[in-house]
This record gives sequence, C-alpha cells and structure tokens, in this order.
Amino acid sequence: MYLGIDLGTSGVKAVLIDEDQTVIGAASAPLTVERPHSGWSEQDPVAWLDATRAALASLGREHGSALAAAAGIGLSGQMHGATLLDDGDRVLRPAILWNDTRSHREAAELDSQTIFRDKTGNIVFPGFTAPKLKWVAANEPQIFDQVAKVLLPKDYLRLWLTGEHISDLSDAAGTAWLDVSKRDWCDELLGACSLNRAHMPALAEGTQQAGRLRADLAGETGLPAGIPVAGGGGDNAASACGIGAVGEGAAFASLGTSGVLFAATGDYRPNPDSAVHTFCHALPGTWHQMGVILSATDALNWYAGLVGEDAATLTGELGKDLIAPGRELFLPYLSGERTPHNDANARGVLLGLGHDSDRAAGTRAVLEGVAFAFRDCLEALKAAGTGLESALAVGGGSASRYWLAALATTLGVPLEVPEKGDFGAAFGAARLGLIAAADADPVSVCTKPAIVEAIEPDAAMADAFERQYQRYRAAYPAVKELF
Repeated sequence: MYLGIDLGTSGVKAVLIDEDQTVIGAASAPLTVERPHSGWSEQDPVAWLDATRAALASLGREHGSALAAAAGIGLSGQMHGATLLDDGDRVLRPAILWNDTRSHREAAELDSQTIFRDKTGNIVFPGFTAPKLKWVAANEPQIFDQVAKVLLPKDYLRLWLTGEHISDLSDAAGTAWLDVSKRDWCDELLGACSLNRAHMPALAEGTQQAGRLRADLAGETGLPAGIPVAGGGGDNAASACGIGAVGEGAAFASLGTSGVLFAATGDYRPNPDSAVHTFCHALPGTWHQMGVILSATDALNWYAGLVGEDAATLTGELGKDLIAPGRELFLPYLSGERTPHNDANARGVLLGLGHDSDRAAGTRAVLEGVAFAFRDCLEALKAAGTGLESALAVGGGSASRYWLAALATTLGVPLEVPEKGDFGAAFGAARLGLIAAADADPVSVCTKPAIVEAIEPDAAMADAFERQYQRYRAAYPAVKELF
C-alpha cells in the first residue's frame, strides 16, 4: 500500500493505493483561508496538521488494515506559500499563500534585477515565495529576524512526519530562489532577499526518498514507523504524475480553484517574457511549462454566491449544446492575474449587461471568460515554444461538459476526459511514494488513465468564440487603469 497526501488550499486529501495503483480509499478534511486585508491570503500551518490528522483518522476508520500495510508516502501541496520557522521549528506567523498579492511591489523590485529571470527562467510573480520574504523583512522585521527556516506548505507536513527539512525540486522552483536549469538553490538569489542556504531545506527529486516516518507518529496515524516519504511535488507536478503528463508534450487543463494549462518538456525551455511558468518536474531530468490563471472554479463559485444558486445547478441549466457568446463578457481577475498580465491589481469585470441579461447569460459569460483566460495561457505557451495537440481535462470544473466544450472550442484542441476515478494530486503523490519506496521506473508508474471521451472543438461555433475572444483581449487594456 502507498499513501498520497495533498495539502490543498481548501482542504487536505489522503489517497491510499495498492501496488497495482488501485485506489483503496480516500478521505479529506477542510481548510479555510483567512483574508484579514485586501489582497491577503493566509493559513495557520497548525491547521494543516489538524486537517491531515483528521483525513488520516477517517481513512483509518474505513481502511485501517490497509493503512497499517503502507510501504511509502508521497506528498503534494499548494505551491509558493511562505511558512516561517524559528530555530526551534516553531511557526512565527500565519503562512502567506500562493494567491496573496500583498508583495507585488517587492516582486517588481526583484524582477527588475536581471539575475532573477536569468536564473529562474520566470518572472518574479507576487505569489512566489521570495517577494513574500522581502515583504516580511520590510513590514515585520521582528519576525524576519527570527526566521531560521523557510518551508513550503507540504514540506511543513514533511517536517511533522519525518523531522526533516527537505523540499522537492518542482515545488522549490516556484520560490524564485532556485536555479531551475541546474536544479539547485542559487546563492545570489537568496542573498538578494537577505537569506542563505542555511535558511533553505535540503533538495530532493520528487521520486527520491526524503525522510522516514517518525516512530512516535505510528500510533497516532496508524502507519508503520520508518516507512519512506518521497520528495513529492508541487500540486501541479504531482497532478501531472497522477494523470501521466510526464513525457514531452503531454498536457492537461485543470479547472480547479485556479486554472492551469500544463505541458511537460524534456528539456529546460524558459521564456519569462511570455509570463509562462517554467519549473522542474517531479521526475528527474524533466521540466514543465504552464500558464496559470488565479480564478477558475473560484470565478464560477463567486457568481453562484452572487445569484444565490449552486454552481452545478447553474452549469446544468445550460444544457449540453454549446451556445454562441452574447454581449455579456467576463474578465475573471477576481484575485489579480498571472498569465499573461502579471497584474496583482487586476479585478473581475462583467461587461455588456442589458435588460435581457439573465442568470444563464451571466453563467455563460463566466465560463467563457475562464476559457478565454486559458486561451491566453495557450498563446503564451506557444510564444515559449510549446504547442498542444490535445490535453486531459481535470479539476472540479471538468464535471461540466458545457464548460469543456467551450474550452475545447476556445483552445482549438480536443480535451480528453479520463475514466471516472481519482487521478489528482493526492493520487500523483501516492505514485511518487510508490516509486521512492519500491525504486520503480517513474515512466512505467506514471501512465495515463483510460480515456472515455474526447471533446472536440465545435467547428460551427469556432468563429463566434474567436470573435468573443478578441473582444476579451481588448477589454483588459481598456479597463486596467480603472482597477
């Protein structure tokens, strides 16, 4: 048996698989996000441990004997979060999360230093870890002076599980301190933030053993003492392992809280000017590129709250047949945007409303707006030298066939729908745990699931969606000075 634990933004999920990669059981526990000020997004790391305990306890109640037979653990988690510890490994302040934009000025200042793009292959986005530490140094110097270790969220779980300060390369690539080509910390980048290697965890590939379960946790968790914990991966790299997006050109489109258009690459292929993320993959000797939007299902959930109906009902009202876009146009920048604008100040806009604009028209505009944001990501990937022939559709939003039809038509590529099952980040983490514990071949383990349907672009609607996309492209420059 192999256990995967994914520390997400809205909850912790644990998945248990056997040696044939059959899912034996899964459990989750919720998390909440604190937003004490505009643009802030924080969580208490202690809540991560409590949620992990709850998920494991739930899994143990249903599958205690299977959990007790676990031979390895893999970890996945939300990226970029700054978890600050003192020299006794005590948490100094709430963790600053990936979608926190308070450090946009610090990000711009670091990004203006050419060494950051040269070494990391990326723009320094406000959500990355490095500018968060600059913000803490400037605004909470009494905290910064006590910082002994900076960990990413999933690696705080590893510290609890193993007592080790270790991160994997796919997660570390999102800090803006990693030389992504060399797959190592960069002393110059750390120095620009008044830090050094002593503040950083050790580094491991996602498939390597990176600590062993502490004996004193065996009784509490129901897991065997001493089993290896894999390096694991950032949530997107782990998700890619879960759905087999590990070889050159393999891609997925994730309609989750945020949106990701992800493509694996066999070499390091940076193009920061395109606002594409270029990170190490969780498998050795591989990298990946991705366009990232900050609000995908988050945008639909916001609209659902606004009109007082749940998201599934709203998308169900649209039926199965794609409808041509109307006047209504939505920019899904509720938390700012990364690809392609790198604008922390951007905000959502709903345009073109008339007396005949009903709830369904608003729903379509929101789904289309997110699809158009994915199209921006595709154009950025192309500018970075990576095109797509197809992509797997994953994430909670992929349950809406209408949304997938709109997205396929907007992107101009088929979207493959995997068979029902759990192929997300927790499953990918379990696969990494299997590889690390059994010394298995990563490519043989990280295969694609069976595909039940390929949703092709709707040729009859292609021109209408293209025209609306051009309106979408024109809208942001027209309104951005108003944000």
